[in-house]
Amino acid sequence: MAVGAVREHWSDERLLGAIAASDGDAFSVFYRRHLPRTVGYLLGETRDHELAADLAAEVFSAVLLSARRYRPERDTAVPWVLGIARNVLGASRRRCRVENRARRRLGLEPIELDDYDLERTAALADERGEVLALVHGLPKNERDAVQARVIDERPYWEIAAGMRCSEMVVRKRVSRGLGRLRAQIKRNDA
Repeated sequence: MAVGAVREHWSDERLLGAIAASDGDAFSVFYRRHLPRTVGYLLGETRDHELAADLAAEVFSAVLLSARRYRPERDTAVPWVLGIARNVLGASRRRCRVENRARRRLGLEPIELDDYDLERTAALADERGEVLALVHGLPKNERDAVQARVIDERPYWEIAAGMRCSEMVVRKRVSRGLGRLRAQIKRNDA
């Protein structure tokens, strides 16, 4: 029996423990198991297939990076994952309102993701070590901002207070950090 096939029978709790220990095969099983429900929830909330796929990638990035914080005594994995999805969706809605106002003031067009971006994001879910290495390779201010916002899911105002800077600076650091990650991923694919 193949390694991945064995993990197919593992409980979510066991999978998350293995994910926290950097087991990419466990993450792959967990991802496939929970992706349909997560995308379904996000699609029901957004009515936008591309946005739902993009948000699902953010959700599973957060799952990947925060698996060590999962506490089975508090919840089962389904509400935990959907709670992350709800938080990612709420953050996206807040961010979108701010970004749309700023973008309109600056006369900029929104960034469009193509099918390749969406497929590559999903594929990266299976490459935990690569993603963590890329995050750790960011400049310190960007790494700290991405860690606090994406991994720890802290609000911008709280991060800004801790970093002793404005929320706008934190948003810029997160945006730049995620942009660097995206560019690095594209370079790695070339």
